[in-house]
Amino acid sequence: MTSARTQVSRIDKAAADRVGLAAARRTLTIGAEALATLAAGLDRDFAVAVDCLAEVRGRVVVSGMGKSGHVARKIAATLSSTGTPALFVHPGEASHGDLGMIAAGDAVLVLSNSGKTAELADIVAYAKRFRIPLIAMVGAHGGPGKPGAFVADAADVALALPAAPEACPLGLAPTTSTTMMLALGDALAVALLERKGFSSDDFRALHPGGRLARTAVTRVADIMHTGAGVPLLPPTASMGEALIEMTNKGLGCVGIVDNGRLIGIITDGDLRRHMAPNLLERSVTEIMTADPRTIGPGALAAEALGIMNAGGPKPITTLFITEDGRPVGVLHIHDCLRAGVA
Repeated sequence: MTSARTQVSRIDKAAADRVGLAAARRTLTIGAEALATLAAGLDRDFAVAVDCLAEVRGRVVVSGMGKSGHVARKIAATLSSTGTPALFVHPGEASHGDLGMIAAGDAVLVLSNSGKTAELADIVAYAKRFRIPLIAMVGAHGGPGKPGAFVADAADVALALPAAPEACPLGLAPTTSTTMMLALGDALAVALLERKGFSSDDFRALHPGGRLARTAVTRVADIMHTGAGVPLLPPTASMGEALIEMTNKGLGCVGIVDNGRLIGIITDGDLRRHMAPNLLERSVTEIMTADPRTIGPGALAAEALGIMNAGGPKPITTLFITEDGRPVGVLHIHDCLRAGVA
């Protein structure tokens, strides 16, 4: 029999769960609304910042203190991995020699929600002294012209966040503000990536050890079946021959080729849909799906998987790979999954 104390504990736990969920939803909602406001308010200053960073021949030196510093580290990492060399310099260490890491040809990106972060003073002064482009990312109360907000006033371009409440009920812990800084840093990185024409091959070169790079840039040609492994028959073949070819190759399909060009495909599903006593005597051209969907060998495997997953009246589990209409391989959905493309 359940004790009264146990019942009370369950009630308390349920109440605590409701409070926790409410706090989480409030936090995410405030953040989402702030990001929407941030996106809507982007203006010429953002474009100027992108222009400035795109022209950098050295590195983008990113700096910030406290929570802004943690965000700055992530922004530097994202820039570096997407074709814009960057590094993080701690403002405290900068004042004790690490200013030497900033060189002519670099640009400096500093993050400060208040716009008054004292530890950034030496980096800001150094950038101005040596005419190094300075971009500031600051909070709404730290924008240009705000009392004591020296960071934005010194910057060549200041990106001021819109006014938004912190999700912290005390209004003290950086939450919404750091979310916006992180997102704005991503926006800069993506804008630069597109400006520079950074490609998937460039991404793979910078991420040789990452599973993401290996799967994201896997080509169809890397994992398709070729040569004798491709099930093919002429249009004069019977369905009995098609069944044998499909069984031998084990890919659940057979391509019908006329004068070297793929004109149709028969799958396991076609066999089931046309099951009848005389099926094996019928011609493959009576059963095949004409002009099947195909893809080229240079396409990304993820694109091929997208075609298969698109569905339709006839689910697709295999794609023939063609060049100028001639089959050069075949890809099964299991090949994509084995390669980690999902």
